[in-house]
Amino acid sequence: MKELAFKSISDFHAYNGLSEPENPLFSVSHSENNETRSQRCEEGIEPISLTCDFYSISLKNIISGELEYGRTKYDCTTGMLLFTAPNQKLVFRNMVYSAEAYHLAFHRDFILGTELYRQIRNYNFFEYRVNEALHLSPKEEAQVKAIFESIEAEYHNNQDEFSKEIILSQLGTLLKYSDRFYKRQFLNRKTINQTMLSQFRDVLNAYFEEGALQRNGIPTVDWLAGQLSVSHRYMSDTIKAETGKTAIDQINLFLVEEAKNLLLEPNASISETAYQLGFEYPQYFSRLFKKKTGMSPKEYIQARSLN
Repeated sequence: MKELAFKSISDFHAYNGLSEPENPLFSVSHSENNETRSQRCEEGIEPISLTCDFYSISLKNIISGELEYGRTKYDCTTGMLLFTAPNQKLVFRNMVYSAEAYHLAFHRDFILGTELYRQIRNYNFFEYRVNEALHLSPKEEAQVKAIFESIEAEYHNNQDEFSKEIILSQLGTLLKYSDRFYKRQFLNRKTINQTMLSQFRDVLNAYFEEGALQRNGIPTVDWLAGQLSVSHRYMSDTIKAETGKTAIDQINLFLVEEAKNLLLEPNASISETAYQLGFEYPQYFSRLFKKKTGMSPKEYIQARSLN
């Protein structure tokens, strides 16, 4: 496999035949011609692996080929907005994409000390895998292109004391719209959402049935996402869109429901129930149980015994 690792935006520009970036920490480019572009791998030629030490936002239409993040393949369809964070690895195989493409790159140092530096951590799509890229409607694509073009116009304007502030403002707008469109995508993918929620619950059930809670403790969100072969933020957002509750909430609700059953067994012990469910300390279990049910485990046992 051919491996490409770009330490700087300048290196990325040089490799792709672009002019030197006007700012070493930020660049935006727009390519457009009459021919379809290709990164086709001929028979016997290895695919391309790519990593960058900076953030990247790309808008292009994939015609054929494969993109991979880790072991996960991106389902190539038109209208893709792809976000990558520093040091994420992409693999390209037999790529053919539309002639028109927009690309924006910025180094972490470019947003250091700004409000965007804090906000960007809240944009989960920078941690999504490639098959979780944003699929744009024609109207959304037009809006995104307009923002790209505004950023590009300011980027090529004579640099002055206002330039960076204006670019950061427009970049923030692009990210806010992207966040809106991602939330729309989650709402429109009900079947996929429901499938993931079902798989999420299946994994939890199997973990409990195998006695793994008692052996290994309560599973983390990262571990559960790994079982579903998605990023933890994507899984969390999907579950939140489907149920209104976070993945952690769903884990806790699962534990409480199982606890209700265990506590009704003859001679049930609150401490033993807590250990069976992966709690290291029974008081943590009791606290969670009361928070979710409104009564302590002891009160629950007493109430049920009266029915």
